[in-house]
Amino acid sequence: MKKSSALFWITAFLAIVISSWLFSVREPALNLPEGNVERGAVVFAAADCTGCHTDSKANGSKLAGGAAITTQFGTFYAPNITPDQTEGVGSWTAEDFHRAMREGTGKDGEYLYPAFPYTSFTGMSDQDIADIWAFLKTVPPSPEPSQPQEAAFPFNVRTLLMAWRMLYFDKGPLQPVTNKSAEWNRGLYLVEAVGHCQECHSPRNALGGIDWQNAYSGNPNGPDDMRAPNITPDPTGIADWSENDLDDMLTSGVTPWGDYLAGGMLLVVEGTSKLNAQWSDHARSVARSTRRYNARTDPVAR
Repeated sequence: MKKSSALFWITAFLAIVISSWLFSVREPALNLPEGNVERGAVVFAAADCTGCHTDSKANGSKLAGGAAITTQFGTFYAPNITPDQTEGVGSWTAEDFHRAMREGTGKDGEYLYPAFPYTSFTGMSDQDIADIWAFLKTVPPSPEPSQPQEAAFPFNVRTLLMAWRMLYFDKGPLQPVTNKSAEWNRGLYLVEAVGHCQECHSPRNALGGIDWQNAYSGNPNGPDDMRAPNITPDPTGIADWSENDLDDMLTSGVTPWGDYLAGGMLLVVEGTSKLNAQWSDHARSVARSTRRYNARTDPVAR
């Protein structure tokens, strides 16, 4: 082997080791705020955590583990997040939970699969994360074991997530846009961090990364094998929706043309309808925020 070739592979190996170490380093838990249970219940609902972590179709216990999420990379299951000491997160600390949300790592430092949308939750504030944790500690524990993840080879090798994270994971929290109003930035936060709307409503590339050039333009491979519609201000999207229309949809589940939402989006609305006075006019904030994206024609729009 030529010296130059050997040097290349040695350098590449060292780069991978160093990058892996950098991603695995945990930030010290400094000054984490005390959580508020009541507010945590609202943030938890708005983030639609129940919809993923409860297998409602099989009458599973609340938050004891979700139904299968089938993707081209394998089948994934949201785990038990009740405070059960053995099967849930009862043995976790506030720091463990914060790292899962902010850094996408589990209790033992393992990379979490991005079927858990930590790529969005990383944008949440320390206070909101602490509030969710405070709320989780109050729910009834369930001894139901989490289903093991069934990632297809080679995606079942978790260390390979290092490369994926380098491409598609930007650690938060989400920073406000300085030339926008407080209301607009609140909408940005609700849409892209708490509500993680882009995770379902945006197309993805071959590696599962969000196509941000066409964000919110619709996804033919949405949850429950249903297409997620275009929610940009394009005629095939929500261009003719008023802010009141969007507010009604997010609180009652009824669209401007009188249809009722179903499937996963109905569960989302069960959460957004609980947004309280602290987040008043949330739908108007959402409307102003999402309109920062150019109108995109949705090839799968109804």
